[in-house]
Amino acid sequence: MTAASTPKGERRRHLLVVAAAELLTEGGFAAVRHRAVAERAGLPLASTTYYFDSLDELIGAAVRYEAEGELAEGRRRLELLSEQPHGTEDVIELILDLLLGTASRQGGTESVLLRYERLVGSPRRPGLAELMRELAARLHDLLGEILTRSGMEISRERMFELIALVDGAVVNALIESDPDPRGAARRMLRAQLL
Repeated sequence: MTAASTPKGERRRHLLVVAAAELLTEGGFAAVRHRAVAERAGLPLASTTYYFDSLDELIGAAVRYEAEGELAEGRRRLELLSEQPHGTEDVIELILDLLLGTASRQGGTESVLLRYERLVGSPRRPGLAELMRELAARLHDLLGEILTRSGMEISRERMFELIALVDGAVVNALIESDPDPRGAARRMLRAQLL
């Protein structure tokens, strides 16, 4: 048994992952540095290289942690939607939360811009592209289940078209310096689903 596999080691590793996920959300890939992660976690600098072989491995763990949390929250909200009456607007907001992140609810471009930078930049990081494909497949499965259980029987191809419409609306809003890219995506989804 190594120190990394002890309960204390697992707690420290988890603290580093959470810290890296927070930094990633707040500042993108550039914000995730060994020193910044260790300081955020309240651990010695050497702990980042003790528990992770590379910065990319730590970033991958942070991406997985964040995505797992979002998927779990999306599934929880799906169950709530299934248990009580809801409208298309509730479904649209859940879809937007899953595609753009819950921080996008506050408006502004920063959280959405950082999320899209991460999505577009992930293929440049060894090992992260495969993880992003795996997580995207799970997200697509959840989105399909949300639409189906909400009475919107659409094909998988149509679901991908809706995702592409949201992505296009968001990217265009970012290019145009629209202060509410989520609002642009919401309008696009409403036009397609209502």
